Amino acid sequence: MSATPWLTILMLVPLVGALIVAFVPGSVENAKRIALGVSVLTLVIGIAAAATYDRSSSAQFQLGEQHPWIPQFGVSYALGVDGIALVLILMALVLTPVCLLAAWHDVPVEAGPRGTQRVKTYFALLLVLETFMVGVFAATDVFLFYVFFEAMLIPVYFLIGRFGGPRRQYAAMKFLLFSLAGGLIMLVAVIALYFQGPGGTEGFLIQRLTGLSMDPTTERLLFVGFFLAFAVKAPMVPFHTWLPDAATESTPATATLLVGVLDKVGTFGMIRFCLQLFPNASHWATPVVVALAVLSVIYGALLAIGQTDMMRLVSYTSVSHFGFIVLGIFAFTNVGQGGSTLYMVNHGFSTAALFLFAAMLIRRRGSKRIPDFGGWQRITPALAGIFLVAGLSALSLPGLSSFVSEFLVLVGSWSTQPVGTVIATAGIILAALYVLLMYKRVATGPRPEGLVSAREHARLDEPGRHGLTPVRDLTSREKLVAAPLIAAFLVLGFVPNLALNVINPAVDRTLSYVQHAIPNLNTTGTVAEGSSK
Repeated sequence: MSATPWLTILMLVPLVGALIVAFVPGSVENAKRIALGVSVLTLVIGIAAAATYDRSSSAQFQLGEQHPWIPQFGVSYALGVDGIALVLILMALVLTPVCLLAAWHDVPVEAGPRGTQRVKTYFALLLVLETFMVGVFAATDVFLFYVFFEAMLIPVYFLIGRFGGPRRQYAAMKFLLFSLAGGLIMLVAVIALYFQGPGGTEGFLIQRLTGLSMDPTTERLLFVGFFLAFAVKAPMVPFHTWLPDAATESTPATATLLVGVLDKVGTFGMIRFCLQLFPNASHWATPVVVALAVLSVIYGALLAIGQTDMMRLVSYTSVSHFGFIVLGIFAFTNVGQGGSTLYMVNHGFSTAALFLFAAMLIRRRGSKRIPDFGGWQRITPALAGIFLVAGLSALSLPGLSSFVSEFLVLVGSWSTQPVGTVIATAGIILAALYVLLMYKRVATGPRPEGLVSAREHARLDEPGRHGLTPVRDLTSREKLVAAPLIAAFLVLGFVPNLALNVINPAVDRTLSYVQHAIPNLNTTGTVAEGSSK
């Protein structure tokens, strides 16, 4: 166990910060600064905690702590991270201050104390969400994981339903119903799993539930209970329909955390619980799961191509990307699963950039409709430039981070799932189409009528300015939002081993559980003769 309760601290700091932001008297600007400062402090603590992580350790979880919570029911307050959970937590800690900075003007300040409190509540809910994001990746007790899994719904529901767009209540309710349905199915599976295990006061610990000898039918039913919840969260076709509505009606910061971080809980859960706790059932379900993954890749990309709403288009790209992630997970190879985990991280940054940079364009144009744009590289060249970089990352251009992870997924999946890999490769071509077509319609072509850059407007004389509206390019705050995202593209694109060296030992350990249950499965990328496929 860790001498310093790093993970508890990482949850308490933003939670305390949320209370301060929400209830301590002060101006809106001070509340925003406090929220941003708390998120930066949490990131610093997270980096300090990561510095103590030992990649050579033989233990599955590090930075651990464990205390009895409800011993009568076998529930413990147990936290710990492996390399997979660690990189996902760090991604969440980086994206939170970026989103808070981007959200500076998301909620208009209305007159009176109620208007002030509304803005404070928005920033406080974002910090509460950060607490739950850390908890869900760090929980090593299955019941505690379920608590965090469901608790995340509360701040997201209010962030969408209270601060979103015109159809926010519909989107929030749809998100809630889909998530609750999946969660309730998983709850039944969680309770049933406990009775399959050794029980006792620590009966829900992952270590005690790993390697159980179960009846094949029981194991398969439990796998389905967990997998359905994770497939909804991921989201995979056909459980994806809540995502476009939720992301489109959310504020950009909420959409970024929802798609960039929270949806990773689904794919993370597949690795942590489905593969580790139900290895035989995971292998049994692989043909169906891979078929759904490939369907998600192609269907999500095709839907993205046909969108006229910019935020909705970005949402559908994520459906396609999650298909690649699931394909790599269920390839049962070290390379494929390592690529999938790195894909989760890289997708978080690329999706954040697309949502946040698109929101900057939308705020200036006053419309989400792609046909309402055109020629914006002529009036906001810097903003159009970073929007293009974000799109190139999403289509996995070599040299940017997503290329490495997508390449690893396809290489790692080829040996065990050749047909699915070939079909999924078409998603690369479709990604180029939906990204480049969107950029062409938004940024290229003649300059929009009545709009000029702020610099050009300043150079014109008074008669020349008549009928023209100046549009400012990137502000200093927006440059601060863009800098860490662009840096992540380049660093993880050229030096992916910074993450892979942490991820790979955890991947090897997870696949060792599968290989122990299925001895004929060769996780290096081949299936030995006589094994089932």
